Amino acid sequence: MTPTPTRTPARRRAATAALTAALLVPLAACGDAKPAAEAEGAHLTVLAASSLTDAFKAAGAAYEKAHPGTRITFSFAGSQELAAQVKQGAPADALVTADTRTMDGLKAETGDATVIAKNRLVIAAGKGNPFRIDELGDLADPGIKVVLAAAEVPVGRYGRQILDAQKIEVKPVSQEPNVRAVLAKVELGEADAGLVYKTDSAKSGDKVATVEIPDAQNAVASYPAAALKQSRHGEAAAAFVAWLSGPEAQKILQDAGFQKA
Repeated sequence: MTPTPTRTPARRRAATAALTAALLVPLAACGDAKPAAEAEGAHLTVLAASSLTDAFKAAGAAYEKAHPGTRITFSFAGSQELAAQVKQGAPADALVTADTRTMDGLKAETGDATVIAKNRLVIAAGKGNPFRIDELGDLADPGIKVVLAAAEVPVGRYGRQILDAQKIEVKPVSQEPNVRAVLAKVELGEADAGLVYKTDSAKSGDKVATVEIPDAQNAVASYPAAALKQSRHGEAAAAFVAWLSGPEAQKILQDAGFQKA
């Protein structure tokens, strides 16, 4: 019987290297697939200003459709309430406020912020405008019940800014926590008029009468968006924030009445 040839050390090393490489290929593939799967399956919580409610519901649906497996949950409130939630460590991934001032106060908690849209104020008068409100000065009439957002709310701050600039003194019958609450008061007839964003008044249809405010007397609201440093899905949160500046999201926002950033 012919004896089996003995492998040389060099041949044994080559065989071992080939076997090791063959085993590592599928392991490397698995390692690459896991982060991708996690990114696609991310469940993001986005804190957003209440004036973005309708536009962001549409934007969230569009984003989920374009990114199968990703889920977006929105929490809408006044920007000051959202800021408080972030500072208290609420579990969230991204933030969009109705002013740069609130976002600037959260630099320690956020990544770089990008303005994604702008808005303007209008007067929302009762259905049919029974008091014939035509301009800001009409809001000083003591016979007209005016409601404003609270001073710490962006739309409330903008409102007082334009009233003060025109030297118009208004004594509101109530001060609300966000713009949607102001609008609701007018829609329900609990107030005769209020200062709200143009996008919110437009959404009300004929429930309120919209009175435009000239640009020279108006204020521009900017909406910055940023990923939160506390997010457990940092890359996915940053990707969503970047998407908000893209053409699909911008069309949704502008169709809702927001101005281009």
